[in-house]
Formats: sequence, C-alpha cells, structure tokens
Amino acid sequence: MVPSGPRERSGPSARVGRMVHPDNAAPLDVVVLGGGGHVGLPLSLAFASAGLHVGIYDINEATLERIGRGEMPFLEHGADQLLADVLPTGLLELSSDPAVMARADTVVVVIGTPVDEFLGPSMRVFERAVDQIAPHVRDGALIVLRSTVYPGTSEYVAIAMAERGCRVDVAFCPERIAEGHALEELRSLPQVVGADTPQAGDRAEALYRRLAAKTIRTTTREAELAKLFTNTWRYMKFAIANQFLAIADQAGVDYTNVLRAVREDYPRAADLPGPGFAAGPCLFKDTMQLAAFTADHFPLGQAAMQINEGMPAYIVSALERRHGSLRGRSIGILGMAFKAESDDIRASLSFKLRKLLEWAGARVLATDEYVTDDRLVPLAEVLERSEILIVGAPHRAYRSLDLAGREVVDIWNVTGAGIRL
Repeated sequence: MVPSGPRERSGPSARVGRMVHPDNAAPLDVVVLGGGGHVGLPLSLAFASAGLHVGIYDINEATLERIGRGEMPFLEHGADQLLADVLPTGLLELSSDPAVMARADTVVVVIGTPVDEFLGPSMRVFERAVDQIAPHVRDGALIVLRSTVYPGTSEYVAIAMAERGCRVDVAFCPERIAEGHALEELRSLPQVVGADTPQAGDRAEALYRRLAAKTIRTTTREAELAKLFTNTWRYMKFAIANQFLAIADQAGVDYTNVLRAVREDYPRAADLPGPGFAAGPCLFKDTMQLAAFTADHFPLGQAAMQINEGMPAYIVSALERRHGSLRGRSIGILGMAFKAESDDIRASLSFKLRKLLEWAGARVLATDEYVTDDRLVPLAEVLERSEILIVGAPHRAYRSLDLAGREVVDIWNVTGAGIRL
C-alpha cells in the first residue's frame, strides 16, 4: 500500500501522495477513470471503505489536490467524513498519470456519452477513452463502464480494445444513485451487472458485491437500455407534472388543490410528482440518446423534452401576461443549482430562466445557498432589491423565509404557500 502524504510534483506524472516509480509501485485493486467527479469519487470512497486499494485517475489536477488535502470538491452526504477516514489508510491513491491503470486488474470508466448539437450521441468521447486506456491496461483486465452510455457502447469498447491487441473483459454496470446520496445508495440499491460473457459478468459481480447486497445480471445491451429507460421514465413523469401545472394555470385554478385531490389517500396516483425544473446532467441527455436510438425518434420523449425545457419560458410568459412588459423590473431567482441541497449547476434550468428574463428586459439578481459563482449575490440583497421572486431550486433554507406580501413564483411549493405562477 502507498501511504498518503504531501503531494510531490514530477512533471505530468505527478501524484497526490508519495511518489512511486511505476516499476516499483504497489498493485491496486481497482482504478477509477474519472474518479474525481460526482459519480467516480463517491464510488472510489465506497470501494476504499470496503477495503480495496483504489487508484483515482483524473486529468483535473486541481480537483486531485483538493481531494488529497481532504476536501470534497462538491457536496455529497457523508463524503467529507469518509474521505477523512480513508486518506490516512493508504487505500486511496490519486493520479493524473494514465500509467496508473497498469497497476490494476480492474478499471472502472466513469465517462458518459454526451449529446451533440444535433441531440444525438457523441461517440468521440469513447473513441478517445479507448485510445487512452489501451496503451496502459493490463492483459486480462476487467473494464467496467459505469456512466450512462448509448446502446451498443459496451460492445464497441470490447471490439475496439481487441482491435488494439488488448485482451480484456468488458462489463456495463450503470450507476443508479441520486446525486448527494451516493454513499448510502451504493450499498442499499441493487447493482445491475451487464455482461456478454460469463467471465466478465462474474468478475464485475464480485467487484460490486463488495458494496451492494444484490446484483441483477443482464447482457450489456439490456443494461444500457435499462439505464436509459430508468432516467427517461423519471424525466417523462416530471414532464406530465409540468404539463398538468400549465393546464391548471390556463384554466385559472389552483394546481395545489388539484394535485392534493389527485394524490391524497389515493394509491394509484401517489407516484405523480409535483411540478418543477427537470434538469441536471442526465435526464435530458439520456432521453435524447434514447430518441436517437429509436427509428421513430421517440415522440413521447421529444414531447417530454419540449415541456421540461420549456418551463422557464412558460414562467416568463406567465409574468408577462400579468405585468405586461418586464423591462426594467427587478426579479430575483432563489436557487441556481439543478436540484435541492446541491451545489451542482450542470444543465440547471435556473440559468436558462435568468437568460430569458434578461432578454425580456428585466434586471435579474440570482442567489444560491450552496453554489459559489461570481455571478451570484447574497440572499439578503436579492430579497431587498427584487420586486418579484422566483424559486429556481427548492433548497430547504427558503422554506423559512418570510415572503408575506411579496410576489413569488414558486412552482415547487417550497415556501408552503401553494404552487404559484
């Protein structure tokens, strides 16, 4: 094991912790490629807490430096303490050198398939990943793809690695955790293990049984679709909730009462979510990947995307119907993260809302309880200077605000005064 310690630098192969020459370095049980991110870091910490010797490989050296100092680079419940517990054990090694992959029999790849400007999958990410992994991976290694991918990606990686002379097993084991609750859900939720050979499946299953009490075996294509279906179903449920809000608003009725009448003590509608911004790095992207995969381009998914992505515009339109022009009005946005109790702003619709309000001529002030951004101002300033307040992210801190007499747009009902446009 390599004990943790002060970071030393030696050009591009610098590591957090004691420098070890690759020829003399201790073996690792698993290397997590992209291990400094929202998916990779909690997984790395969970593996280390289970007794595995884990290598985190990430090209973001600033993030590695923070982790090496015992600082979490983002909010994740329980992760600060777990990081502090794991670092002194020597079970966690951080590296920006791809050669670290050669020290492990298992490499977990935490990179997803983004969508391009045509809302189709951008496979170039995995082409680059294969080029990066192939020169370093051990013969006979297990490659585990972790992030959501376009169907067929696992098979592509297996073939591409073989074409480069790499004899490896490939499995797809999708993450299914809620951001912010990864450490709890990695152990409480069953792990889907997608593999096309018994050996790859057995090896991946053995790895994740260190964390999960239950595993579910499928082929790689079945697992890829299962993950896309899961996120798309959630995205579509948010879309119908948002569509219902718009219908009620246009009918001039209080959607708070409608939703209560639908759900209260009625089990067959208990899973209807409340309205809100359906955003973040996964739901929109994965729905569009599924649309690109199907021959008819998945009209239900396309409709869900138009509804959810259109919510900021609907809010602006509702304000313009009420006030006429918004030009010169001061409007505050409470919460810029894409979800409650998070500092993650990736694909946040609050930023889209701010842009649309600015295009409408409003003076916009934005704040957030967790996000650090030079474009944001303190909550007190937003409350003091804003004529109209819009809840962008339903952080718990906004529940206790005294907003009596204020004009508030709160589609989440976080303020407890009802769903308001």
